[in-house]
Amino acid sequence: MNKTLSIVIPAYNEGPTIHRILNKVKEVQLIDNIEKEVIIVNDCSKDNTEEAVLAYKEANPDLPISYYKHEVNKGKGAALHTGIYNAKGDYVIIQDADLEYDPMEYNLLLKPIVNDFADVVYGSRFMGGNPHRILFFWHSLGNGMLTFLSNMFTNLNLTDMETCYKLFRRETIQSITLKENRFGFEPEVTAKVARIPKIRIYEVGISYYGRTYEEGKKIGWKDGFRAIYCILKYNLFK
Repeated sequence: MNKTLSIVIPAYNEGPTIHRILNKVKEVQLIDNIEKEVIIVNDCSKDNTEEAVLAYKEANPDLPISYYKHEVNKGKGAALHTGIYNAKGDYVIIQDADLEYDPMEYNLLLKPIVNDFADVVYGSRFMGGNPHRILFFWHSLGNGMLTFLSNMFTNLNLTDMETCYKLFRRETIQSITLKENRFGFEPEVTAKVARIPKIRIYEVGISYYGRTYEEGKKIGWKDGFRAIYCILKYNLFK
C-alpha cells in the first residue's frame, strides 16, 4: 500500500494566488509513488480565499483536498494545529499558501525519511546551492539570531529554525501538544521535537523565493520578539 504525504496549508487572504501554489502541489511527482493529501485551513480570511479554494477543489477532483476554516482569526499556528490534527498521511509537511517555497522540492525532504534515516526533516534556506531571493538584511540577521538562540537550548545545530518547510512522520508531530497560535509555532515545535527521545532530525538545503511586504509578506518585528519569548518559554519551562 502506498504511503501518503499530508500537505498542510494555512491560508489567510490568499484568494488571488492560492491556485498557483495548488497547481505546483498538484504537478509534483513524489518519490516511491507517495500519494498526496492536501489540507487547507482558512484562518477567517477577509477576501475570497474560501471561494477560490472550493472552486479549485471542484475543478481538480484528482487532487485530494480537505478544507477547514476558522470562524474567527486565530493565527498561523492555530491553522497549523487544525491541519496537523486532521492529517491522515504517513508524513506531514507544512506549506505556506504564498509562493516563497517550491513544492517541487518535497522529494529533497522526503528522501531522508523514506530511506529511514530521519523522523523530522527541516528545509534550510541558508544552506545548499539552490536559488535564494536577496531581500532584507535585518530579516536574515534576525532569523540567524533566533536559530542561534534556539540551538543553544535544544543543543541542535540547525541553520534555519524559522523555515516553513518542516516534514514530520505523522505519529511524531501528532504526539506533541502544540499551544502557540501565531508565529511562535516554529520555536515551540523545534523545542518539543528536540526533547523526543532518540529523535532523528535532518536538514536539507532548499530554494527560497521570498516576498516583500508589498507582495504580501506578513511576519514582522513583533513576531521576532514573540519567537524569543517562545524559545525561552518552551526550553526553560518544560
